[in-house]
Amino acid sequence: MTVPETRTRPAPKAAVILTAGAERRIAALMAQAPADAIGVKLSTPRRGCSGLAYSVDYVTEEARFDEKIETPGGVLYIDGASVLYLVGSTMDWVEDDFTAGFVFTNPNAKGACGCGESFMV
Repeated sequence: MTVPETRTRPAPKAAVILTAGAERRIAALMAQAPADAIGVKLSTPRRGCSGLAYSVDYVTEEARFDEKIETPGGVLYIDGASVLYLVGSTMDWVEDDFTAGFVFTNPNAKGACGCGESFMV
């Protein structure tokens, strides 16, 4: 009798890739977070000229369909309804003399408004 070969499935890749800068910023946010915050959550609410925008906020409880990405400094949750718009994206934190903020490279975005505040898929 032969024993069937067992295969292990590789761990699924995260929907969003975080740069070291984004991970450092999440750690900084969690260091000053309200006591009940369990992480930060990335979502894509409908707003702006192009339809969808990126939003990062503190989160106090896990939602059933949210994706959870653990980083050295804290947890990033991705809103379950937003994952399809974000798969394959890279999230970075960029600071210069005039602005600071999360910047997204999103292969699903088909266009963006002129001010860069919103995108469409």
